[in-house]
Amino acid sequence: MGFLYLLVTGFTAWASAALYFSYATNTLLAGTLASGAGLAGLTLLVGLTIPRWRRRALAGFVCLCASVLFWWSGIEPSNDRHWKPEVAVAPYATIDGDLVTLHNIRNFDYRGETDFSEAYYDKTFDLRELNAVDVIASYWAGPDIAHIFLSFDFGADDHLAISIERRDEIGEGYSTVKGLFRQFELFYVVADERDVIRLRTNYRADPPEDVYLYRVAGPIENGRRLFLEYIREINSLRVQPEFYNTILTNCTSNIWLHSRVNPGHLHYSWKLLLSGHVPEYLYEQGRLDSSLSFPELLDRSRINDRAQNAGAEADFSRRIREGLPGIPN
Repeated sequence: MGFLYLLVTGFTAWASAALYFSYATNTLLAGTLASGAGLAGLTLLVGLTIPRWRRRALAGFVCLCASVLFWWSGIEPSNDRHWKPEVAVAPYATIDGDLVTLHNIRNFDYRGETDFSEAYYDKTFDLRELNAVDVIASYWAGPDIAHIFLSFDFGADDHLAISIERRDEIGEGYSTVKGLFRQFELFYVVADERDVIRLRTNYRADPPEDVYLYRVAGPIENGRRLFLEYIREINSLRVQPEFYNTILTNCTSNIWLHSRVNPGHLHYSWKLLLSGHVPEYLYEQGRLDSSLSFPELLDRSRINDRAQNAGAEADFSRRIREGLPGIPN
């Protein structure tokens, strides 16, 4: 019976939160539905403690589960909402043999974090010229949590950054808890490094972000497969949107999911869940430069000063990498 009590309690808490966040724009309705689910769960728990009511309580719990799950299954993601400008234009790709053309590469001209001129461009990349993949980790809330994204190096200053994020509507703010309840769509920001990196190093100040760049060690064939897996998902999202989830489909978990196209991919680890530890995990698995200890590598991989000095110059990507461990200069 103990397990059943836990099951009813857990489901009731989940259902109450799901109902509340789904109707949060109407406080009265959200509160009423959440309270109703909570009261129903409490009634069922009481019923389970009374032997002659136990069967009815179990039947009631089955009905509650079926009703809530049927409602939950009807919540669908959408590409048609009033999106914030940063995520309003969806990228997509066309492929012609080894040539991949990315459309709607974001390259905003920032004057401040929320003050910018919108700009996009299209560019064709040759898969045969991909020579490296870099991991970028951006910290704003201590050492345990970071936003992780990748940049694909096609030589010279041809770097393409892809950041897996949530797609916010106008007036919508982030909540870790809301992110568990189908409140945000998933979005892949395909961007010029002068946009997605410089935004974090040069303009975000509340809180400021510390940004680190690491070169991934491994066969470049793995990088090409990973890049094409990203492209597949980017094109898929344009047709069939998906929900962002704080734990299951976020910046780090999706990178790990995409990496499974490669032989010898990393096993899941708690260091992927606590994303600030991803660079350390990669180092331990031999995927980063090993000529230094990890503390030394961490110290030398911070790029904020380099990015601030580079500004919006055309050679931004080269300048932020000058002198970084494991990257030829």
